[in-house]
Amino acid sequence: MTEKKRLFSLRAVLGLVVLLALGACNRGQEGQQGAEQQPRPLPVKELHRSTVVVQKEYAATLEGVVTVEVRPQVGGTLKEIAVDEGQSVEAGQLLFTIDQRPYREALNAAVAARQSAEAALWLADIDVKKYKPLVENKVVSEIKLLEAEAARRSARAQLAQARAAEEQARIDLGYTRIEAPVSGYIAEIPFRLGSLVKAGQDGALTTLTDVSRVHAYFSLSEVDFTHFKQQFEGETLEEKLVSVPPVTLELADGSLYGENGKLDAVSGQFDRSTASVRFRATFPNEHGLLRSGNTGTVRIAWTYSDMITVPQSATMDLQDRVFVFRVNDDNTVARTPVTVAGVSGSEYLVSEGLANGDRIVLSGFSRLLDGTPIQPVDPDAKESGAEEAEQQANQAEGA
Repeated sequence: MTEKKRLFSLRAVLGLVVLLALGACNRGQEGQQGAEQQPRPLPVKELHRSTVVVQKEYAATLEGVVTVEVRPQVGGTLKEIAVDEGQSVEAGQLLFTIDQRPYREALNAAVAARQSAEAALWLADIDVKKYKPLVENKVVSEIKLLEAEAARRSARAQLAQARAAEEQARIDLGYTRIEAPVSGYIAEIPFRLGSLVKAGQDGALTTLTDVSRVHAYFSLSEVDFTHFKQQFEGETLEEKLVSVPPVTLELADGSLYGENGKLDAVSGQFDRSTASVRFRATFPNEHGLLRSGNTGTVRIAWTYSDMITVPQSATMDLQDRVFVFRVNDDNTVARTPVTVAGVSGSEYLVSEGLANGDRIVLSGFSRLLDGTPIQPVDPDAKESGAEEAEQQANQAEGA
């Protein structure tokens, strides 16, 4: 009996321990569930429409206001290259000289031919003067006078032809001196002294670019072009271009160019392959910092009225779409897709998906699901515990 009593007592004690353990586990689970069901305090912002100025950026290529291919207009051997690649030259400055000897001889021959034609005309004029009195006195036939006058007209024509040939020879000789048509910078010179060149050849001797002013070419999408026509005053595109404020240029190294530019031209049609239209802005370039072929980014200030903005940090990207967590009237959240029309600093401009007066969660939303209740906290009110809510949200995300 004693042994049975001991076994019974031991079983009773073990059963009591198990019951106590189960009760403690149940209470822990209930407490955990209660903690999980308690709404998390999260910073919430109410959205309002406003007017926003946005600096939009457009990739641009730069070209000098004048770019001229320097080509020979007569053939011959290069006898002189008077400039170097990259050199700045003035309009009228000598660039190249082609062997002048054949053209000097051609000019001398043309001068001699002209002088001979002048002498022939002088003799023809003498014949006309000689035959006039003889015909009047009926010493010779009138036919002689008519022949003399015809010969004089022929001599005049030959003289005119000789003079034209002389002028052409003089022009050809002048073409052996190739001078800069505009002021600018010399590009690559693919020819060397002694190279044989000719008029109409495929390759240019060099390219000369006037970069005292520089054109920046860039493209606007159809949406931006429509906004351009709506935003700026004027009946025509030319009038609207005048009303556009100065634009800025970001250089390839990220620095900002020191001079503002002005929009002054727009293409007459859209590029079907890119669905964009080409614009041109002109920038002064007094110190020659910009060169043809440079790249940069043109910045234009666009004004958007009646626009909702949300911090980029309050959004999440999923499958090429942007979402926010909108707070419902019962303080539950709903993941909401939005359409981004542009970027202003650290904020997105939202054109669709949100309305005036909507509320969104600013942070701590990475583990939120649709329908999750939260405790909205004003992020601008320190006494409301916004900072504590932010810390709790960050800790919850890191857990």
